[in-house]
Amino acid sequence: MEALGKTRVKVKDGKVVEVGEPKIDYCPIFDKYRGIKKLTPENVKENIEFRIKDFGMCTNDRTVRMKDFLSFGISEILSTLISEGEVDSVVSVCEGCGTVILTEPEIVQGTGGRVSGLLCTCPLENIIEEVGRENVLDPENATIDQIKGTLKAIKMGYKKIAVTIVAAEDAKKLREMENDDIKIFIFAAHVSEISKNDAKTIFDNSDVVTGCASKYIREIGDEKDYLKAGASIPIYGVTESGKRFLKMRIDKIGGLKEKKNPKIPEPLI
Repeated sequence: MEALGKTRVKVKDGKVVEVGEPKIDYCPIFDKYRGIKKLTPENVKENIEFRIKDFGMCTNDRTVRMKDFLSFGISEILSTLISEGEVDSVVSVCEGCGTVILTEPEIVQGTGGRVSGLLCTCPLENIIEEVGRENVLDPENATIDQIKGTLKAIKMGYKKIAVTIVAAEDAKKLREMENDDIKIFIFAAHVSEISKNDAKTIFDNSDVVTGCASKYIREIGDEKDYLKAGASIPIYGVTESGKRFLKMRIDKIGGLKEKKNPKIPEPLI
């Protein structure tokens, strides 16, 4: 996975076996929740080990159902949309499963709320069974493929589908899959270090976009007339649907607090 500071981390048999160098020195989220002032390979490893111990991340002891973690993050918005009937399914990614099609708010939150950007994963039978084998794109290999996952969701009969993506090309392909019967809502996350062209493509095709530590997402997002929620890690409501989704979540948590001199990731990449 790409974890804190876009650090590449490998977990095998419930143990952290490889940790790269962080590409970002400081993340306000991990400062707020874990008191980490500077990201290093050592504290990245420590944080991943904490998650493994705390909720069984990357193991067969994984807790799959969870309540909200952040007040305002992508998984929290998605679980709200499921609860309110705004979408009938969420195509996302979970370790041990790969691409999954989810319909329960607590599973949407549990599988996505506390996990970093997954690059690849292997099947973990207990997690697959908890999520529901029928809801996993490829239970034999735990493949991550959001396009095929969305096609599976459509085949399962879902018509208002929220999809999480990290790649600009996926956003473009998903937008082309819509028709009169099928509506796809695209949520872009884990976008740090993308190119300016990819940032433009994501905004051209997505409904909701997270700023992460991307200099180009923030640059384009702040220039345009998008709804911006949050300051440290902004989330942009791009389309009318995206703006409405953000407002729904803001209303649910009773509004967002204004921050004076909010801290942002360093450096933006």
